[in-house]
Amino acid sequence: MPIDINEILNQTRDKNFELFEKHINPVLAKVLRITGFNRSWIRGEGSYLWDESGTRYLDFLTNWGVFNVGRRHPTIRNALQQVLDSDFPGWIGLDAPPLAGVLARELTKRTPGNLDIVYFCNSGTEAVEAAIKFARASTGRPCSVHLTKSFHGLTTGALSLSGEQNFRRGFEPLLPNNLELAPGDLNGLEARLAQGDVASFVFEPIQGKNVNILSNEYLLSAQNLCRKYKTLMICDEIQSGMGRSGRFLACQWIEGLQPDIICLSKALSGGYIPLGATITRRAIYDSVYDSMDRATVHACTFGMGNLAMAAGLSTLTVLDDENLLARANENGTRLRQGIEAMVPRFEFLKGVQQRGMMIGIEFGKPNSLPLKAAWAMTNKIDENLFTQAIVIPLLEDHHILTQVAGHAVPIIKILPPLNIENNDVDWFLSAFEDVMVKLHKFPGPAWEILMKISNHALSTKQKENRSTAI
Repeated sequence: MPIDINEILNQTRDKNFELFEKHINPVLAKVLRITGFNRSWIRGEGSYLWDESGTRYLDFLTNWGVFNVGRRHPTIRNALQQVLDSDFPGWIGLDAPPLAGVLARELTKRTPGNLDIVYFCNSGTEAVEAAIKFARASTGRPCSVHLTKSFHGLTTGALSLSGEQNFRRGFEPLLPNNLELAPGDLNGLEARLAQGDVASFVFEPIQGKNVNILSNEYLLSAQNLCRKYKTLMICDEIQSGMGRSGRFLACQWIEGLQPDIICLSKALSGGYIPLGATITRRAIYDSVYDSMDRATVHACTFGMGNLAMAAGLSTLTVLDDENLLARANENGTRLRQGIEAMVPRFEFLKGVQQRGMMIGIEFGKPNSLPLKAAWAMTNKIDENLFTQAIVIPLLEDHHILTQVAGHAVPIIKILPPLNIENNDVDWFLSAFEDVMVKLHKFPGPAWEILMKISNHALSTKQKENRSTAI
């Protein structure tokens, strides 16, 4: 008997958190309840989500940048339906899938330098894992250099390149002999590369965890050092790529920057089918697959699936047909200018980092005594707490999904779909202004939210301390 997915969804509509907590991740379920993200979503389209009450939400989270072209885009759905309706087979194993060849060709057309070959996988972290192995094979060296506040994935190799200790704790030791440097530290970079054992310098042109836009001068100087010491540059465009920055790749904002390996994922999927890509030069690729008996020495069971390849091809088409790179720049500029106009009015608000539709809103210590005391008290309890006073009311009061940019970072990140409308920009700016007004009233509703969360945080810490003592 065929299963009825709609019936399953109807039967579990009020039980989804119970099932999730029991069988998947009880800690995440707790976090969702505390922060107000315990919604039962029933529909998604374009820039919007709807919950079971019929309330419409503006999605400026986009699953961390997956939905660059919005949800349920008809062009992508049509391409996937064509694959489902065809008799064309996939995942034969020993095969050369034609859709994969076409997507690889289209991706290499859009990349800087002479990158001409692509490895396909399922995710960003897998794309990074492939890049690490390719760099090691090509150079014969074991080590990598990464940057503070970097994030490249959560599998063991990719996690070794993470500048976020919160993700690493409990899993170390990871890959040995990797060095973390602050962005801009060229002296440190040269000193490490000069040792002659570094295979790769790995970077995000726009760091996802704090929306830090690395400077042109720094990356071009780093490239010169990498060329001097024969170290490969791995550019992680998993979040910043696919038009997110207002260029196809964020590294293309820097004239003359030509990474040796580029990693893509997230929005390449079109929001439907997991897909990752590692794009490189043939000479690097040939160092991995260097003989017939090593033709599958690095491989992925579900790579190059017809649905994933169709999703990637149709997403590229949407970016072109809807002129989404230009729209990302236009709407991103409108959002930045609207937020910047509020900076003089609100003490907590310090500025905006923006490139295209990758936007970080920065907060910091205020000047007036009552707000300064509130800031100090909140950060003493938990350095992750303050930004929740923005994220939660944006969701609860204004039905907008946003995110905290990183661990202990006073930055809110927004990653809107590239094809939002003007009224979506106005919706966010109006909502953000209202949240700022309330945040600057102490005591006030925003601080009541923080006190509830902080009480829970203190209770959790006390339980952990008691458990440790026992």
